[in-house]
Amino acid sequence: MTEPPEPRATIRQRMRSLRVQARRAVLFLAGVVAALVAILIYRVLVPAPVPLTAKQVRETMLETMASAPPAPAYSAQVYQIIRPSLVLIETSATGAASETDGFGSGVVVSDRGDILTSLHVVAGADTITLTFADGSKSDAQVLSEQPEHDIAVLRATTPPPQLVPATLGNPNAMHVGDEAYAVGHPLGLYGSMSAGVISGFDRAFRPPNGGPPLRGLIQIDAAVNPGNSGGPLLNRYGQVIGIVAGLVNPTDQNVFIGIGFAVPIDVAGGAAGAPPF
Repeated sequence: MTEPPEPRATIRQRMRSLRVQARRAVLFLAGVVAALVAILIYRVLVPAPVPLTAKQVRETMLETMASAPPAPAYSAQVYQIIRPSLVLIETSATGAASETDGFGSGVVVSDRGDILTSLHVVAGADTITLTFADGSKSDAQVLSEQPEHDIAVLRATTPPPQLVPATLGNPNAMHVGDEAYAVGHPLGLYGSMSAGVISGFDRAFRPPNGGPPLRGLIQIDAAVNPGNSGGPLLNRYGQVIGIVAGLVNPTDQNVFIGIGFAVPIDVAGGAAGAPPF
């Protein structure tokens, strides 16, 4: 049997559906062609970046590093840390024939206002005048002495409103060759700093004004001169690791030739009640 022919309405619907599908296909192809054309035009107008060579990469890195600000030196940071704790010490003494004046350095080491210095700076003084970092001045009295270590502890009679104690370090953690910074008032030049290294440990030194030799000292090559005595010796972190005691000069002249000494802070700090390390 033969199948009956499809109704004309059904044929017309199929034809209409085919025309719709064909129209959609044409639109799709037109969109693809337009996208391809747009990509080609973009590549013509905006060429692809040329890859950098290894040499160009190195040069760019060097230029960037050269333009970066350098990190501050350890010495600059150390000075800013210790400066608020630094003290200038001036003394006067009236002898049988004349009056003598002297000066030295000191450092605040406690919230109570204890100031460490060298005993020979204040020994025999009738008056002791302190000048603090803020410029204020005060008379001072000696609280305690350690003659065997040439250490004295002072206390201001009228301290400034705010005292900034220094941070004490551990001299036993230091090594020969480590950085060492001496801050004080050499020859009366306020707030001077010198830098060097630790040259040795457990040294002995006889003070030029006599008395028993000092032992167990730290040897340094940071420049110290008259006026540095009693000032702090610092590590690279701004921590006090010693109190400058004096210098050695085989010519018997009181100038620095490269050998200075400091009392370790674990010894000197004991006079102010600081705990040992």
